[in-house]
Amino acid sequence: MKNWIITTLALMLSIGAFAQNNKPKTMERALFASGCYWGTEYYMQKADGVISTTVGYTGGHVENPSYREVCTGTTGHAETVEVVYDPSKTDFETLARLFFETHDPTQVNGQGPDIGTQYRSGLFYLNDEQKQIAEKLVKELEANGYKVATEITKAGEFYPEKDDHHQDYYDKKGTTPYCHAYKKRF
Repeated sequence: MKNWIITTLALMLSIGAFAQNNKPKTMERALFASGCYWGTEYYMQKADGVISTTVGYTGGHVENPSYREVCTGTTGHAETVEVVYDPSKTDFETLARLFFETHDPTQVNGQGPDIGTQYRSGLFYLNDEQKQIAEKLVKELEANGYKVATEITKAGEFYPEKDDHHQDYYDKKGTTPYCHAYKKRF
């Protein structure tokens, strides 16, 4: 009986160590705004290496804004998606390319029928590496003939949308985005 307990404990410890070693050692974040946040979320959720997405707001001057406040266009915030990803499976550049290829980065202050600064195209960088990658990608797009309107701005506070109805919107509805579509640009 004693040997069985010791063997069982050793097995449990080794399983725990295995599980611990197979978790992502680090997670990284990215903040993308490209019109209606539901369309951005839809595509990012499907990307390899993405652990989670959260819709919310950044880039403005109002603390903890509500959806209704942001819709007025007076908060300065953009509808934004926070993407948490495993850097051993994807990287910021891959996700930023997807961002640029799933919305129209040339449209100023809007996306499709959604018009206003809250729907602007913005990449809110969290560190110098993200900034450099974003600037490099904009230069590539411009070299390909695109007049890029996407703002590249140092990230401020990100405020998640409090109403759960807004999270995972298209998955819950079983539909697809109305103003986002994939288009190869690179």
